[in-house]
Amino acid sequence: METAYLLEEGRFSELDIPNLLDEIESMGKSQKRAIESYLKVLILHLLKWKYQSHSRSGSWRGSIYNSRKGIHKRIKESPSLKTYPEIILAECYEIARYNAHIETNLPLETFPETSPFTIEEILDDNFLP
Repeated sequence: METAYLLEEGRFSELDIPNLLDEIESMGKSQKRAIESYLKVLILHLLKWKYQSHSRSGSWRGSIYNSRKGIHKRIKESPSLKTYPEIILAECYEIARYNAHIETNLPLETFPETSPFTIEEILDDNFLP
């Protein structure tokens, strides 16, 4: 609170710059971790929706909706993270693919090695495979 007050007042010489930098970095890391977590869950449920269509549920649809909203909210709060989901897509897809294999008991090969969805589709509120 004190740092915010000093910034607002323009009293820059009184700021604890190393501490301020640590706080900013920590906030950015936290937002990135949240986006990564939401993206893995989102891709997992899109894969299950596509490859296990007979088991579709409101729970999956709700998870897809909530994950998208969580990502959009973090990007709205930190616009500099707009490209982050695309940057981590391959890594998140690999984890979601394996989790889909475990949760569905379908062979891992059922799921493509690379994402069958573009980042635009993944983040599109109206897209379901």
